Amino acid sequence: MRVLFLPEVSQQFIELAEILYDKGYVNFLDTALEYSASLFKDIQASLPMKVHRKAPTWFDRFGQDMFYASFPKNKHTTWYVFFNVYNVNGDVVYLVRYMSNNHVIAQHLELDS
Repeated sequence: MRVLFLPEVSQQFIELAEILYDKGYVNFLDTALEYSASLFKDIQASLPMKVHRKAPTWFDRFGQDMFYASFPKNKHTTWYVFFNVYNVNGDVVYLVRYMSNNHVIAQHLELDS
């Protein structure tokens, strides 16, 4: 099993660290980089084992027939990762096409209360 990221998703991890630091969510750039790297590693290591759901049609703009899984990072923020699963020469490949957090996309998900 492999977890791959589209280039634009990989870029989001860099931008995430910058946003966290620039907007004052964290006080140190090292902390922002650690948060971003931790999220990346968590997705890469555990996406295949995560419970996933069919992505709502609103997310079709990022890819067709996707699934999504959630990655809670703290009591306020959960990241949602949208992906397709492919079988490539007998190897299962998870291709991450989009990610965002509950602060941005919660209204587009059918979240249980």
